[in-house]
Amino acid sequence: MPDGKRTLESLVTRIAARLMPADAASHDRVVRLVLRDLVEFLGVDTCFLRYNDHDIGATILVAEWPPREHVPDPDPLGVVYFHSADPVMAAAQDMKEPLLTEGNDTNGLQAGKDTQGYADRVFAASGMSGVSLAAVPLVSGRITTGTLGLVKQTTRPWSEEEVNALTLIAALLAQVQARIRAEEDLRRAAYHDSLTGLASRRALFEYLDKRLEDGAPGPVGVLFLDLDRLKALNDFLGHKAADSYLCRIADRLSEGSESDDLVARLGGDEFVVVLSGPSSPAEATKRAEVLQEVVGASVALGGQTVGRGVSVGVALGTPGQVGSATLLSRADQAMMVVKRQGGNGVGVFTDDMNEKGDRRTIIEMNLRTSIDDDHLTLEYQPEIDLRTGMILGVEALVRWNHSPLGLLQPGEFVEVAESTNLAGELGEWVITRACAQLAGWKREIPGLRITMSVNVSPVQLVSLDFDATVKSVLRRYDLEGSELCLEITENVVVGDLQRTRDTLRRLERLGVRVAIDDFGTGYSSLGHLKSLPVDTLKIDRGFVQNLDHSEEDRVIVDSIVGLASSFGLRVVAEGVESTGAVRELLDLGCVRAQGFLLSRPATPDRLVGMLRAGRIRLPWSPEGGVGARRSMARRCREPF
Repeated sequence: MPDGKRTLESLVTRIAARLMPADAASHDRVVRLVLRDLVEFLGVDTCFLRYNDHDIGATILVAEWPPREHVPDPDPLGVVYFHSADPVMAAAQDMKEPLLTEGNDTNGLQAGKDTQGYADRVFAASGMSGVSLAAVPLVSGRITTGTLGLVKQTTRPWSEEEVNALTLIAALLAQVQARIRAEEDLRRAAYHDSLTGLASRRALFEYLDKRLEDGAPGPVGVLFLDLDRLKALNDFLGHKAADSYLCRIADRLSEGSESDDLVARLGGDEFVVVLSGPSSPAEATKRAEVLQEVVGASVALGGQTVGRGVSVGVALGTPGQVGSATLLSRADQAMMVVKRQGGNGVGVFTDDMNEKGDRRTIIEMNLRTSIDDDHLTLEYQPEIDLRTGMILGVEALVRWNHSPLGLLQPGEFVEVAESTNLAGELGEWVITRACAQLAGWKREIPGLRITMSVNVSPVQLVSLDFDATVKSVLRRYDLEGSELCLEITENVVVGDLQRTRDTLRRLERLGVRVAIDDFGTGYSSLGHLKSLPVDTLKIDRGFVQNLDHSEEDRVIVDSIVGLASSFGLRVVAEGVESTGAVRELLDLGCVRAQGFLLSRPATPDRLVGMLRAGRIRLPWSPEGGVGARRSMARRCREPF
């Protein structure tokens, strides 16, 4: 080497440094540099890297140095199938030890017989003859994933030190190969829907962002498709059959669309098609009608012939004048109009739908800045023990005092955050501010013991680093994991059960509590509930508000309380607004509750007095005493 340090150790070190930062984008360039280093250092004529594709049963040339000036077509060294390969190439399928040849001398092969086919292949590809070869396998686990090869046109012995160094370098290459494959798998998971293989929400937004750049061809046509009454199909045939049905629908959408259209699944039963090329309203509507007919045709499934209508919304956007989320929202609004009219039809976005759309656009344009500049606020609603009035915890509820729109409730901007990839940032902001507030209250009120509950979006729950974020926030504010409760919706649990389970297990190790919010409104099963590290079920307010007047609601709440008791879970009733509901809840054994009757959401300054007192005055107790209504809690099934 020019610096005089021609040691094999320095070679391995330099190559390791080259490979360490390599990713999918830089892989080919970095590998060529590594092969060049090997050619120059070891004085060989050529060096190559091949990867095995066991799915097709072949070894594939990835890179070589120096590049051949004249490559035959087809290239004899390009893709070589194991079943028809010469013995040297065939050995690459599963060899675990280096294969060495020194001209006519071989290690592990019969000289002049097993090597002749390889020599002929090399001669046909490069004109080199009488080669010496060192072929070192890339091994990952028990699988041979490739080969690092060095070729010398004359007889060349390979020293033990050289073979050891090449084995180390092959191991480094195998690590890079595995890392990049994992990155590509993650990228595919991010850009493709796991059930149908269609483009994901993320891929859809990135594609639409490019199509809607100022100066791009337009108008851009978007079709928003929603299957009608899929829940009935779920209930009738089960989730597995419903998933199969969604996959069939995805196939039909792909087949019925043009090859350059983007077909995406937003989630659940919602699909989006972005038409390729500029579209007119008439063209987009015609395409929507064709797809509506294709998707709505009956499907043979589980021994049944089933079919669902499909509602399609059409919207067109001019590049440079509308954003991706707004255009999708317009198509969604048009689809909802079709739904309200009975479904199974096509609707086109019109100007009279603009008022809601314009409001959403303002929210979309200002949300990121408001998160970054701390313009959002939190209010806190206490969770109360109905027997004693004791404050057991508080739930953080985000608010946005927007000028000129006024005070915005979460329902107006959380969905916008999710559709514009801001849900993670919004969620982290809420968790951070809520934990900071709890830490402040604990400093101000010695001995305070309450739980801070925070709602978590689906985007956060499937984020790979979500648990690390939670851990960092807890550490920053010196809080125990058990002081934080993360609330997830029932439908999120069902939507991605495995990833949800993995995330919740990591949170469980931090001691963080988990509650299923709005329980009773989704599709979760006892099996799902049993497999998840959940602490609390929160009964949806829809079952609580008329509890004292609805026998059906009473039966549902009784079932949920019994279910929670069986699994050793806490149960909290939401939306308590009447003393009649309190009476029924206590009689059914539910003693934890939230609602306007107990306390409306309050600012931190207003809530601190209640926290100092530790309890509220129960409005149904004449004395406000701890023992009021104790007899109503005889059937209490609270586990802890």
